[in-house]
Amino acid sequence: MFRTALRNVLAHKARLLMTVLAVMLGVAFVSGTLVFTDTFGNAYKNKSAKSFDHVSVAVQPFGGSDDETKQKPRLTDALLKKTQGLPGSDSAIGTFNGFTALADKDGKLVGGEWGTTGANYFPGKGGKDPRYDFTEGAAPKSAGDLALDSRTAGRTGYKVGDTVRYSTDGPVKKAKISGIFDTTDGSVLAGGSLVVFDNDTARTVLGKTEYDEIDVKAAAGTSDTALKSSVEKILPKDTDAVTGAQLSDDQERMIEQDTKSMSQVLLIFAGIALFVGIFIIANTFTMLVAQRTKELALMRAVGASRRQVTRSVLIEAFLVGLVAAVTGFALGIGVAVGLETLMNSAGASLPDGPIVVAPTTIVVALVIGVVVTMLAAWLPGRRAARIPPVAAMNSVHATPTMRGLVVRNTIGSIIVALGTVMLFMDDNYVKSGGAATIMVGVIVLTPLLSRPFIAASAPLLKPFGVTGKLSRLNAVRNPRRTASTAAALMIGLTLITAMTVVATSMSSAINKMAADSLKADYTVSMANYQPLTPEVREKLDKLPEVEASSPLRTAYAEVDDGSYSQVTGVDEKAFGKLASLDFTSGSLAGLNGKATLVDKKTADKQGLKTGDTVPVKFDDDKTDRLKIAGIYEQNEMIDGLFTPLAVVDPHLSKITDEQVLVKMAGGTSDKAEDTIVKALGDNPAIKIQDKDAISNEIAGAINLMLNMLYGLLAMAILIAVLGVINTLAMSVFERKHEIGMMRAIGLDRAKVKQMVRLEAVIISLFGAVLGIGLGLFMGWAAGGSISGTVKTYTMEIPVGRIAIFLCIAGLVGVLAAMWPARSAAKLNPLMAIKSE
Repeated sequence: MFRTALRNVLAHKARLLMTVLAVMLGVAFVSGTLVFTDTFGNAYKNKSAKSFDHVSVAVQPFGGSDDETKQKPRLTDALLKKTQGLPGSDSAIGTFNGFTALADKDGKLVGGEWGTTGANYFPGKGGKDPRYDFTEGAAPKSAGDLALDSRTAGRTGYKVGDTVRYSTDGPVKKAKISGIFDTTDGSVLAGGSLVVFDNDTARTVLGKTEYDEIDVKAAAGTSDTALKSSVEKILPKDTDAVTGAQLSDDQERMIEQDTKSMSQVLLIFAGIALFVGIFIIANTFTMLVAQRTKELALMRAVGASRRQVTRSVLIEAFLVGLVAAVTGFALGIGVAVGLETLMNSAGASLPDGPIVVAPTTIVVALVIGVVVTMLAAWLPGRRAARIPPVAAMNSVHATPTMRGLVVRNTIGSIIVALGTVMLFMDDNYVKSGGAATIMVGVIVLTPLLSRPFIAASAPLLKPFGVTGKLSRLNAVRNPRRTASTAAALMIGLTLITAMTVVATSMSSAINKMAADSLKADYTVSMANYQPLTPEVREKLDKLPEVEASSPLRTAYAEVDDGSYSQVTGVDEKAFGKLASLDFTSGSLAGLNGKATLVDKKTADKQGLKTGDTVPVKFDDDKTDRLKIAGIYEQNEMIDGLFTPLAVVDPHLSKITDEQVLVKMAGGTSDKAEDTIVKALGDNPAIKIQDKDAISNEIAGAINLMLNMLYGLLAMAILIAVLGVINTLAMSVFERKHEIGMMRAIGLDRAKVKQMVRLEAVIISLFGAVLGIGLGLFMGWAAGGSISGTVKTYTMEIPVGRIAIFLCIAGLVGVLAAMWPARSAAKLNPLMAIKSE
């Protein structure tokens, strides 16, 4: 039986090719994901380990007050000197870091909104800081100097002696580049930028009252644990000592967690691709077994048992899966290299490191390839073994029984009904499960659904005459096969359509939210949304073009019964011109003195109403009694308590603004925006946005994620295309005799090609229509959960993109039919008629 199975594999190489490709692509996606995450995880681990070479023990702050600005400095110069003088201490340095926006030669922000950092140069033992290895120039020594990391210098073209512009909290400053250095800092390795100031300048520009960390290096002969014990004896309250090894281990665990999260996302889509491949494998083996029914019956007649027949099919599947898994694994290494190149070209700047192929990756690739193939082939093999030898020899089995379809349709209907019930549950997780259950039920029901769809396509096929009619009859001849082929395409399009619906609807909801909430023409904020200096608003108010402005100055406080809430200070005279609140009671008119506006969620929770006086305890432990001037409906852009600046300011240890709302006399225009930019010194750290820019920023992030998901699902679509090719190719082989007869009675080659192409288009469009319909349904189901939190969310159908999806599906059918149609047209009529 093993030799027979091997012979059958070698005899059907061409027919098994598409199955091998489908499994190979799925395995390549899985193994490529594992190799990629192992590779860059290992590279980051190596880099992070180097970054702690100079640290034996690190002193860090922890705990204390919720308001860190009230906390007395803990990591001070005095503590630093104590650590330097400890027995077993070779040296100690204090470190600062914080957001520092650097402008490139065109005035644009370098390193992205979150990846541009400033730090201090602390001359330790020998006058050097072990964190930085200078390749050009020297370390900064005054407020007019700074040093730049070599990667950023290479990207921007800056050299030693150039003057650069930077900002940390609003005002633009200038400095000269004193030197360029190499560093193992993680943010730089990930594509960010690092600017280094001398110690005193860093303390000033970064607004630090204490060091972020004190790093102590052990002297020769002193262990890290012994040094840690010495350090712990001098630690002030709310500080902790951690060994460099522990820091390295913690960072390694964090990197592993990050890579694990990314790996899980990629593996989900790899799983989808493999799931789609199962339909192709099952289809292939079903047709191969059907073509060999008489051969299998003869084997049964001469003594082979049912188990032996099933086992022979499974051996074939094992061999196919093994070949596909090995080639897929090799291709997966190429996929990993491609992913790394793609991410680096997108600006991710991954650290360099050797390709890592873990033994578990090899095992997983082989197991997945073989197991998936054998599972998909098991049912066709079992079905073949159950056919009585005499019936099989007489081809009684050829037409699928209606009993099997009835059972399948019954099961599918039950699954859909169960999923529908789950959709009406209150729990969002249950609803999501319900949508997935309905999808499974529809997959089971595809044979039933194929008949009415293909029947409905008759008017569209009528212009093609006899070939149109033949293609329709061929597509409906074996509903199971048509359903399996279409289901592969349906799964990919279901997910793509659902995500597109949700993304489009979210973008529209955000646009509506911005339009409803903001009257201001512009919002001014730091690029990374860190606090702004009040100097920004002062400069804007001096502009004659500015009609009104107000800072949003945030504090946090306990309201009434101890629940924590955000309290935002605003200019009460200008706020009404800059924001639009949907009041359920009260109005902006009462926002003066010791008054506040409260969002409806907080008011309902606390049982508050307009006119009540509520105690508000701020972080400085002082309490104000504020009168509620109005209650408004909150959304994702506006919520919490609003109160005059005069109420919030006394409770802040440092006056800073989250952002500034600005209304221009002439509204939004390029000229108005340019006026604001120039007034703020063409500052790379400051972001100036109108309502469209705010919406586009969020929508851009949504679209970026959507495009990434499209790319990940492209593998599933590609495998589905292979399924259509495979099904048609094997269907043409099955129908050799029939095609020969049609050729003999006058159907020319062009018509044969057209018949096969139309059949492919029908199957592809059936899968597309089913997928798009199911995707719209799942998008609606997901929207029901989202609308509970995003009030402006309403489902929107992206008609244009759906039309593109349908066109792509039709094109898939045409392209998939090229090889099978050509093969059918080349058949010799006489030889085809003679075939069985």
